[in-house]
Amino acid sequence: MTGSATPGAAPEPREEAAPPAGPRDRVLPTYARAEVTIVRGEGCRVWDDAGRSYLDFVAGIAVVGLGHGHPRVTEAARAQLDRLWHASNLYWTEPMLRLATLLSARLGGAQAFFCNSGAEANEAALKYARKATGRPRIVALEGGFHGRTLGALSATGQPGKWEGFGPLLPGVAFVPPNDVEALEAAVSPGGDVALVLIEPILGEGGVIALDEPFARAAGEIAREVGALLCVDEVQAGMGRTGTFFAHEGLGLEPDLVTLAKGLGNGLPIGALLVADRAAGGLAPGDHGSTFGGNPVAAAAACAVVESIDDGLLANVRERGARLVAGLGRLPGVLDVRGRGLLLGAVLDREVGPVVDACRDRGLLVLSAGPDVLRLTPPLVVSAEEVEEALDILAATLSR
Repeated sequence: MTGSATPGAAPEPREEAAPPAGPRDRVLPTYARAEVTIVRGEGCRVWDDAGRSYLDFVAGIAVVGLGHGHPRVTEAARAQLDRLWHASNLYWTEPMLRLATLLSARLGGAQAFFCNSGAEANEAALKYARKATGRPRIVALEGGFHGRTLGALSATGQPGKWEGFGPLLPGVAFVPPNDVEALEAAVSPGGDVALVLIEPILGEGGVIALDEPFARAAGEIAREVGALLCVDEVQAGMGRTGTFFAHEGLGLEPDLVTLAKGLGNGLPIGALLVADRAAGGLAPGDHGSTFGGNPVAAAAACAVVESIDDGLLANVRERGARLVAGLGRLPGVLDVRGRGLLLGAVLDREVGPVVDACRDRGLLVLSAGPDVLRLTPPLVVSAEEVEEALDILAATLSR
C-alpha cells in the first residue's frame, strides 16, 4: 500500500466541480452546436424558439428529404402509433415486412436487415462481409465516412476522427477516390479481402463524386477476388442524387447497400440490403437490433419509399441543375461538386464564417471540410426557394 493516508481514516474530501449552468450543460458536448433551438418545421422551413424562420438547406443533414411534416409520412407514423409501437424481432410485424418488400423491389431483389442509423447499417455490412466470405480485410476510400461506432469508424478514411479511440479494427486499407491503380494495389492479391466499401458521393469527405470508370472498376475488382461490394448510400441515397439509389447513376450492381438518413424522413431507421446474389451470409443469432424495424419507423419509411416517384426525382434533377448553375456564378466559388441535391461549393475562404453568416440571414447550410459549403435541401424544394437561397448566398459571399 502506498501513500500517507492512515488505514481506516475518512477519505479527504474531493473538490466539487462547478454545477452545470443550465439544460445545455446536461448534454455531452459531442457537437459544436449553433446557438439556435429549433422548435418547429414545415416543408423547407424551420422556426426557432424565438419565432424566427429559416430556409432549411440542411434538412437534418440530408435526412428530411420530403420536407418537415410531410403529410403522407406523418399520417403513416400516426396511424401506426395507434396500432403498435414495438413487438421485438422475435416476431414479424406488418410494416417491417412491407418495407423490406418495397426496398427489395427497388434494388431488383434483396433481403433487408433493419437497424436505427447509418453507422449500424455499416456495422452490419462489415459483419456480413466477414461472415459470408470468411475473410478479414476491408478496402475503403480516403475521406470516406461510414459512422462513429468502432467498426464503422475503422472503415472511415478520416484520421482526425480516429484520435483517442484506438486501437481500431485491423485489416482496413484506404485508397484515394477515383484512383483505379491504387484500388487494384490495395486489393491485390485479394485472397483475404472481404469487402470493398465505397460512397457514390463522399458527403462528409468534401462532396466528392465517384466517376463511373472508378465505380465500375470497384465492382469488377471485388468480383474478381471474391469480395463483396458495398455502396454506402446513407447520405446519397433515397432520391437525393436524382435516382432512387445513387449507384444507379454509376451503372453499378452492388452486393450490399446501406441506407439510413432519408429513409425515415427524420424517424431513426437504417437498413442493410443484401442483393439476392449475395444472400446466405448470416444465420439466426449472427446479428440483431432490439429496435431495428420498429413498426412506427418502418411505417414512416414505407410512406417515404412510395413517395419517391418520377415526379419527385425530376424535381431533384431540375433544382440541382439550377443550384449548380447559380452557385458557379457566385463570388468566391471555385468549383461546384456533387449530383442532384447533394452539392458542395469549394470556396476561396474558410467555410465556417460563411455558414454562420448564412444562418444570420435566415438560411441553414452545412460544411464538408474547411473550405466546402454543402447544400442538402429537402427533395421537395421549390424553384422559388432555390432562388431565395442563391440570393442569400450571393449577399453573404459578396461581403
